[in-house]
Amino acid sequence: MSRIGKLAVEIPDKVKVNIGADGAVSVEGPKGKLSWTLPREIKASVTDNRISVVREAETRSVKALHGLSRSLVHNMVQGVSEGFTKQLEVQGVGFKAAVQGSNLNLSLGFSHPILFPIPQGIKITVAENTKIMIQGIDKKVVGQVAADIRRYYPPEPYKGKGVRYSDEVVRRKEGKTVQ
Repeated sequence: MSRIGKLAVEIPDKVKVNIGADGAVSVEGPKGKLSWTLPREIKASVTDNRISVVREAETRSVKALHGLSRSLVHNMVQGVSEGFTKQLEVQGVGFKAAVQGSNLNLSLGFSHPILFPIPQGIKITVAENTKIMIQGIDKKVVGQVAADIRRYYPPEPYKGKGVRYSDEVVRRKEGKTVQ
């Protein structure tokens, strides 16, 4: 049995979970509402403020979906109760970021500023012109937005300039030297 899939998901007090007969899972909490449909071979049930996820077959693909489904349901419950956060740092001389309406304005040393449209359900705040905080209830969307912003100028190994995650360590390389 899946080590992840057999664990029950605890439901906090302010969160409501509804599982339909067709496998539609909807989770509603203080931060918002999320919904997702379970794969056909995976079933879920709610008992005593716990969600248990079980599989109907023992094939390799269903075993893989078992742990995945439990993790996604857990992320939905955690997202609507606490939310998810990713932090980015912009490093480099003259590099900065600012929120302008529904866009994130990035000045990353190019000849033009980069305007990144902020998706629905995501909140982006900028502190000190270099620290970007991305918040939302959907873990997948928060991570994808952070990856998209980082992709404009990934950190380079010689000077360390670029957009990086706050906990990311960039291995620096030594430049060429004259003999």
